[in-house]
Amino acid sequence: MSAPTRRLTTAQALVRFLSAQYTERDGVRRRLIAGTWGIFGHGNVAGVGQALLEAGEEVMPFHQGRNEQSMVHAAVGYARQLNRLSAQAVTTSIGPGATNLVTGAALATINRLPVLLLPGDYFASHAPDPLLQQLEHPVEADVSVNDTLRPVSRYFDRVTRPEALIPSALQAMRVLADPAETGAVTLALPQDVQAEAYDWPEEFFAERVWYVRRPAPDPVELTAAVEAIRSAERPLIVAGGGVHHSEAEAALKAFVEATGIPVASTQAGKGSLRHDHPADLGGVGHTGTAVSDELARTADLVIGVGTRYTDFTTASGTLFQNPDVRFLNLNITGFDAHKLAARTLVCDARSGLERLLEALSGHRVSEAYEAGYRAGKERWEEVVEAAYRAGDENAVPTQTQVLGALDAAVGDDDVVINAAGSLPGDLHKLWRSRSPRQYHLEYGYSCMGYEIPAGIGVQQAAPGTPVWALVGDGTYLMMPTEIVTAVQEGLPLNIVLIQNHGYASIGGLSQETGGERFGTAYRFRAPDGTFTGAPLPVDLAANAASLGMDVLRAKTVRELREALAAARASDRPTCVYVETDPAPTAPPAEAWWDVPVAETASREAAVEARERYDRQVADRRRHL
Repeated sequence: MSAPTRRLTTAQALVRFLSAQYTERDGVRRRLIAGTWGIFGHGNVAGVGQALLEAGEEVMPFHQGRNEQSMVHAAVGYARQLNRLSAQAVTTSIGPGATNLVTGAALATINRLPVLLLPGDYFASHAPDPLLQQLEHPVEADVSVNDTLRPVSRYFDRVTRPEALIPSALQAMRVLADPAETGAVTLALPQDVQAEAYDWPEEFFAERVWYVRRPAPDPVELTAAVEAIRSAERPLIVAGGGVHHSEAEAALKAFVEATGIPVASTQAGKGSLRHDHPADLGGVGHTGTAVSDELARTADLVIGVGTRYTDFTTASGTLFQNPDVRFLNLNITGFDAHKLAARTLVCDARSGLERLLEALSGHRVSEAYEAGYRAGKERWEEVVEAAYRAGDENAVPTQTQVLGALDAAVGDDDVVINAAGSLPGDLHKLWRSRSPRQYHLEYGYSCMGYEIPAGIGVQQAAPGTPVWALVGDGTYLMMPTEIVTAVQEGLPLNIVLIQNHGYASIGGLSQETGGERFGTAYRFRAPDGTFTGAPLPVDLAANAASLGMDVLRAKTVRELREALAAARASDRPTCVYVETDPAPTAPPAEAWWDVPVAETASREAAVEARERYDRQVADRRRHL
């Protein structure tokens, strides 16, 4: 007797297959692909679009986007909020719809966050050739614009026959669900194959559970790690995003309370401990706190937990200056665990910390070391208070006073989202994280335009959670389009829109590196041709209102506090618009960041910047 089959198109089969995929970790089961974002064109409307319509919302919920890149950002925000245990798919047409996915895919893969991309592709049959929007390659006929997604995908396949979907779809799910492999996964779907019928084995549509592993550390590695920790006098934990992804916050808390080892956090790891925990020292690296960076410079053992050690974390190789410093990296990927010539614990963050705690029974750092970093934490809290404080409630707020007002308005479970500009540095230094998911900084790719769509994804993942997307005017102009989606879906997304008339962060960096803020201000051209005239008469608040948001304008600190309170109480998408005092009030950088400066130049600013650069780069070291 032959096995039962079901006759469906390739697109119909894919949607049915995706609806039956689940993850399970610690006994909790979730849908692996919880919904699909889409914008339709000739490359997917008759295939995936028809399949989604036929399946219905109960089988595969559909979300209508306005920009392909922002749909990926929304899916990434969703996956991050759910600790990578559930993801979303994104379908596009061929051509520009497909290539618009590339930035979002890079962001997902760099941040190790799962998203399934389903772009349309050329006819596999080459019957119409070339078709609308097809890239013609003179010597490689099987190349399409979707090949731009190969380097930014953790798995890529072009499904050129219906039956080829079966192994490809299974591999796609394996990668999405694997914490050591995950990122963007691309299944390019030729539009004729999407609509082609095939007799699919019923077994393909059976419920399948992908168990998310918690690998334990190797005993030999564990023994070496314990020895390294016991012999260290000034150990420091650098907590990365892996702490959150593995839900290891409680394990980290137990570990530091037993050992007294302090914790400094990367952008992705901030919130691993509550801000008021005595061992939480805040951010580390170029945008870190004074106490974190001081300890990093003198640490003899740096324990990285779930971190990639980007240049912001290591201050471009200048931060960890103790001549005897060594590294111990606990990471689920061997690729990251071996960085900085470290001893390795290749394992799940939670299981690794739990095993370390058992093996270190009775071990604790010295009282003097503990007292020293606690005193440093108290000194830094005074810096935070000064940055947040508003002497005159009727004055125009500074950017750090905006953060102070928001700090006073949010609850413990609110989520604050940011990705680019000067805000990431201010937030990393100053924000007081109160829960594991409150601090949502996308700083692996630092992509302008991420915040608003990611906020939608977070609210889809955690309905009822107040979400704040913090954006400057430069970021807002990049990608405000998903405001329409928030309005359409009735999601009470809050946007704090800070108007400072240009690329403030890059303007400051330009000034520091001898670029004299060239091309970074949003102003009219002056008589000499430079952009140094009057500010542009752009009303971004009116723009947000035109897209359907409620808009609250705040001109003073007092009005800002009132507007934030009203926004949090609202059940509508709400924008709080504020023009800030451009005077810098954030604490200066406590560590360097390497941005190369012109080695030869005629302008004095660049010459001076190069002299500073040469002094700083001399402190770089390779850890071998």
